[in-house]
Amino acid sequence: MNLITSAIGQGFLWGILGIGLFLTFRILDFPDMTVEGTFPMGAAVCVAAISHGLSPILATLLAIVVGMLAGLATGLLYTKGRIPILLAGILVMTACYSINLRIMGTSNISLLGKQSLFTNQFLESLPKYFDSVTLGLIVVIIVTILLGMFLQTNLGQAFIATGDNETMAKSLGIHIDSMKIMGLMVSNGLIALSGALVAQSDGYADVNMGIGIIVIGLASIIIGEVVFGNLSMNQRLVAVTCGSILYRFVLLIVLQLGFSTNDLNLISSIVLALCLMLPTLRSALHLDRLIKNGVNTPLPDKKVRNHD
Repeated sequence: MNLITSAIGQGFLWGILGIGLFLTFRILDFPDMTVEGTFPMGAAVCVAAISHGLSPILATLLAIVVGMLAGLATGLLYTKGRIPILLAGILVMTACYSINLRIMGTSNISLLGKQSLFTNQFLESLPKYFDSVTLGLIVVIIVTILLGMFLQTNLGQAFIATGDNETMAKSLGIHIDSMKIMGLMVSNGLIALSGALVAQSDGYADVNMGIGIIVIGLASIIIGEVVFGNLSMNQRLVAVTCGSILYRFVLLIVLQLGFSTNDLNLISSIVLALCLMLPTLRSALHLDRLIKNGVNTPLPDKKVRNHD
């Protein structure tokens, strides 16, 4: 039971990462490699700030601000410097590694004996692992509601239109460069928030926390889309969090089968690859037609298909 509760709690905390990545990967339709720098940066800033006496709430907010600044740097390189988005993200991600080392002063830093968002009296009174479930659920609800409200505004609709069709958006008078910069800032701010929460939950920050993070975020998005199908925009935000929880259960099952934690990145990549290949596999195996007509309904022969 504790393992299940822990998986759900971690799913909520990492789900914020998926929601942040959703803004760039699905709405703006480009991969942002900055995520592998801003996630550990959020953790580093938060833990370092708490270690120097700042309150956990202010430290978490500071992590969000720093994550947004990293997103701003990527956005400026991409829109003003005309550097391809993939390379711009890699440049900022690489710079973040050195910045994180500067912030922490070492490769990792612990919260042992320090206060965090998880050490308040109410959360500590809950059963084991329910602290991450409770706090994670509260933060996910707040983030999802705020993003859902934002995407319904004129600015939010302009942001969505930029991702759908840049030419059309430009013809409507939308400043697409500003929309991209804004999207990268909000996305990386949420990713840094996720890093700050995960670090406080684990009790430490490490400079290598960002390795493979983009795969985890994409897995949350893809699993949510595969499981829940076509949804509205607000529903898709919820589906990302559900996908994050399901992904945690997949990892839990894999570990219970005897695999090493060193294999998690490999397993994550395999799970994501299978999810991305699912439409192709369904088409190749005629699964859509079998589902529609019934498993026992024979497929039409080649001659009839050609005639149709």
